[in-house]
Amino acid sequence: MPRNLKLTIAYDGTEFSGWQVQPDTATIQGLLSSAIGRITGENVLPQGSGRTDAGVHALAQVANFATESLIPAQNFLRAMNDVLPAVIRILEVEEVPADFHARKSAQAKTYRYRIYRGDICPPFLARYVWHFPYPLVEKAVMDAAREVEGEHDFTSFAAVDPERNQEGRDLSNVRTIFSSKFERAGEEMVYTVRGRGFLHHMVRNLVGTFILVGKGTLQLSDISRILQMKDRSAAGATAPASGLCLVSVEY
Repeated sequence: MPRNLKLTIAYDGTEFSGWQVQPDTATIQGLLSSAIGRITGENVLPQGSGRTDAGVHALAQVANFATESLIPAQNFLRAMNDVLPAVIRILEVEEVPADFHARKSAQAKTYRYRIYRGDICPPFLARYVWHFPYPLVEKAVMDAAREVEGEHDFTSFAAVDPERNQEGRDLSNVRTIFSSKFERAGEEMVYTVRGRGFLHHMVRNLVGTFILVGKGTLQLSDISRILQMKDRSAAGATAPASGLCLVSVEY
């Protein structure tokens, strides 16, 4: 009977075309599949907890795959990290029950978005933040973030291809957000959002809209109005991928 292995993965997504395997371009899923093939000789495609977009990072993405290999988990971890590029690290490998699925078994996910507010962005941060040094009423941004907590139809904040949501095949755009908040951390505004699931571009579209409230282009009351409209064109522009990171997946 095949073993079901769960991988916990960290990566810098800057140089990759997102999670999902694509022809003729480097993706996280594609490189993991290639690494597993080199180690076990098997042709497998690890299933992730969700699809991060091009340029998006992860501190603890989760994936699983079935294998006939008998290599112990710790040896498999070392072998994977020997084969993978340094910007992708396997943090943990563990054997899990056969019915565990990285996406279907997930109960919640947490994303973080970092906005650098200083005049000059340090070059060593540039890959991991959105540099936004322009005038902004930060309290208005913080207040706006709380408006999306709870269960809502997030069509207005989804990419125009709703079938490509980050959960895979669920065509409903209703999602539950457990917490949504901004905090000031030094020169950064840090947005942390925890929810049961997220649509394609949803977090970045939320951030882009909250910024409009901080600029005065939108009012706080507009957030609920935009949710009710279920129209992507009513919300703000998509914030850059560089500031977004998948922090954790809960099971």
